[in-house]
Amino acid sequence: MSKKIRTEAVDELFDAILCLKDKEECYTFFEDVCTVNELLSLSQRFEVAHMLKEKKTYLEIAEKTGASTATISRVNRSLNYGNDGYEMVFSRLKEKEEAEKPEEE
Repeated sequence: MSKKIRTEAVDELFDAILCLKDKEECYTFFEDVCTVNELLSLSQRFEVAHMLKEKKTYLEIAEKTGASTATISRVNRSLNYGNDGYEMVFSRLKEKEEAEKPEEE
């Protein structure tokens, strides 16, 4: 896929996303920017990526998420041969989760 995504319009969209302050603002913005199906598709891909990372099978993933095997395969390809975007986000989410855990005594 050689579509050029680094454009001024995409830069402006990412700047807009980066200025959102919390989850509620994300809901407000993304409900205006995306259709319900687009947003659900993005969240489904993210869930698929998370499950693949946890070594779930395609069958388990398809049953839980409703994703097609083509979608699961596409996400798997991104995880294995992509730009490590999923890995970057998963790592940061794990750091955040660990930082928010109460210390055990």
